[in-house]
Amino acid sequence: MGDASKSQKPNFDSVLGIPKTASLSDICKAYKAPVKKWHPDRNPTNKAEAEAKFSSINEAYRALSIKKREESMECNGNHHPRTPKKKKSSADHEKDKYDRNDNVRKKPPPVEKKLECTLEELCHGCVKKIKITRDAISSSGLIVQEEETLKIKVKPGWKKGTKITFEGKGDERPGTLPADVIFSIDEKSHLLFKREGDDLELGVEVPLVQALTGCSLPVPLLGGGQINLSIDDIIYPGYEKIIPGQGMPMSKEGKRGDLRLKFLVEFPAELSDDQRSEVVSILAECS
Repeated sequence: MGDASKSQKPNFDSVLGIPKTASLSDICKAYKAPVKKWHPDRNPTNKAEAEAKFSSINEAYRALSIKKREESMECNGNHHPRTPKKKKSSADHEKDKYDRNDNVRKKPPPVEKKLECTLEELCHGCVKKIKITRDAISSSGLIVQEEETLKIKVKPGWKKGTKITFEGKGDERPGTLPADVIFSIDEKSHLLFKREGDDLELGVEVPLVQALTGCSLPVPLLGGGQINLSIDDIIYPGYEKIIPGQGMPMSKEGKRGDLRLKFLVEFPAELSDDQRSEVVSILAECS
C-alpha cells in the first residue's frame, strides 16, 4: 500500500508566514508576535481556537529552529553534539556581546528601569521588592511568561543614578543569552528638603522683626523629629546656617553631610506713617 493514508506534513513555513529561505533570526522574529497574539490567556472568548493556533505556532517554531540549527552545524563541519559549557565569567559574557561567530550566543542590550525612592528611604535604607514579568524558554522550547519578584536592598546614602544590575533577568530569546535588567535610582522630590550631594537644604522663612532681633525656632529633621535652634545674628536675605551631621549618609565613610538652612526674610506688606518714622529713626542710628 502507498502512503496516501498518512496525514500531509504540516507546512511550518506558512504557519509563521515566512519563506523557506528564512534565517534563524527571521524565524525568531516571525514567531514572537503571533505566539503572544494567540496565547490562550489573551483570548478567553475563543480559547479553543487560540489553543490550537498557539500549539501549531510553537510546533512550527520548534521544528524550523531545530532544522536551521542543524543546517548551520553542517555548514560549519560540526556533526558532534556540543559538550557542556563551563560557567562563564563576566569578562566572557562581555566578549559574547561582540563575538561575530554565528554559533556563539550573544546577549542583547540590557533592559533599563527607574526605581523611585524617597529621601527618607535613601537616608535610612530600605528593601524594595519589584515584581517583573518576562519571557522565558521552557524545557520543551516554548516561550512562556514567568513572574518573579526581585529584591533590592537600598543602602543609606545611595544617590540618584546608582545602578543595580540583575544578570540574565530579562526576556529570553532563542539563540541568545537572556538580557540583564538594570535599575537606576531616581529621587522623589520632597516637600521640605532638597538634596545637594551629601548635604540637605531646607528653606526657612522668618519675619523681619525676628530677623533683626534674633529668634529661636524648631528645625525639622529628615525622617522625623526636630531640633531647637537659637539665632542671635541678624538674618539677611541669603543668610545660611549649617547644622553639621544632619544631612545624608556618606555610604563609604560612615559619616553624614550637613543640613543647610537657607533663610528668607518676610517683610511687612505695609507700614503706617508713624511706623515708618520709628523705623527710620532706629535704623539711622545703626548706620
